[in-house]
Amino acid sequence: MVSTHIGFPPETVIVFLALSVGAIFIDLFMHRNDKPITLKSAALWSVFWVIVAMTFAAFLYLHHGAEVASLFITGYALEKVLSVDNLFVMMAIFSWFAIPDRYRHRVLYWGVIGAIVFRGIFVAIGTGLLSLGPYVELVFAVIVAWTAVMMLKSGGDSDEIEDYSQHLAYRLVKRFFPIWPKMHGNAFLLHQKTIDAELQKPENHDVVIGRGKKAALYATPLMLCVAVVELSDVMFAFDSVPAIIAVSREPLIVYSAMMFAILGLRTLYFVLEALKQYLVHLEKAVIVLLFFIAVKLGLNASDHLWHHGYSLSANASLFVVLGVLAVGIVLSVMFPAKPEGKAGH
Repeated sequence: MVSTHIGFPPETVIVFLALSVGAIFIDLFMHRNDKPITLKSAALWSVFWVIVAMTFAAFLYLHHGAEVASLFITGYALEKVLSVDNLFVMMAIFSWFAIPDRYRHRVLYWGVIGAIVFRGIFVAIGTGLLSLGPYVELVFAVIVAWTAVMMLKSGGDSDEIEDYSQHLAYRLVKRFFPIWPKMHGNAFLLHQKTIDAELQKPENHDVVIGRGKKAALYATPLMLCVAVVELSDVMFAFDSVPAIIAVSREPLIVYSAMMFAILGLRTLYFVLEALKQYLVHLEKAVIVLLFFIAVKLGLNASDHLWHHGYSLSANASLFVVLGVLAVGIVLSVMFPAKPEGKAGH
């Protein structure tokens, strides 16, 4: 584990907040209308978010040195790669709820907001737990390795769509709000007055809301989708936070790397959705990286316990992360998925 310490320098925190918040406002302003995002637009916005992250990396290099900048880039690249599997899950969620393309960016926005909050909580808890001793790192190593094993056993069968009506988040929303089963523009919640007006329409005469008495607010499929996305991301954070903490114990480095990676996930989603059939081996790259992180955490913990002297530098970790990502992309290009019409022949 690299012990580079920077703490929370005011100028670094200010630059981090200025870049992230400023970029968020630019993104929200440009996507204020519910319009489908094209592959070209998503790709350009993905480049924009990478440039923002690399701007912060350049600031870290100039003010804190190459080691800190390398740790940040490693954490950033690792979070991006690990997010690929999470984005594929989101594709399945959107398909099950039949969310139109023009509203997906809105759902992802709230998903990102939730991720920013929960990642901050988990990073604070995770970095705090590491101060308890090397055995915590061993626990983190087991968690990350177990995630990799589960992904390996699943065989990357991401085409199976589970029944999200049994999802915990779905059931929680249903517990507090009656459900209006149809989309109503970009609304997450509807007032009773709106429901009464909808029920007067001939096409809604057979709609069953599920509660006999009236309620102040009703949840739409968009609200249910957001809830499922949020809780799915919280579960994903249990795997990704220990993995990023393997790069550095510094909360500012870890959180800023995750933050900039997460902020670009909305547009990255639309890129991956368009190119999904051409990136079939990326999930294998994620599995390899999870095993690598588990080994790294194990080395760090065992070095603290038995002082064997083996460790991986920040640059070595960066090269491994970027190398595995590159191999995953190259293999996807060289060995693309078979056309669906030819499957099974």
